[in-house]
Amino acid sequence: MANLRDLKKEIDYRLEEFVFDCEMAIYFQPSKEDAVVELMEKAVELRNVLYAKANNPTEPHNASLVRKYYAAFRRDMVSSFESLFGDLSKLNEAK
Repeated sequence: MANLRDLKKEIDYRLEEFVFDCEMAIYFQPSKEDAVVELMEKAVELRNVLYAKANNPTEPHNASLVRKYYAAFRRDMVSSFESLFGDLSKLNEAK
């Protein structure tokens, strides 16, 4: 991990991309607006949880554990956003 600032920027970038995709989904399928807005709210909650986790590693004085913590954190972040994108795709496929 380069630094905490870059990690937070990545979290925000992933959120922005998801929100943009949600806005496009609302534009093309206005009938599903409520469901898409619900997904957007989940994404914002995820962002807040990830920020809290990023700011509070479990063992801040043990460098080895901190590296492992942030490696696991990054995997969790990627899988969480992939899950949200998957949910949005399933919502868009439904007629």
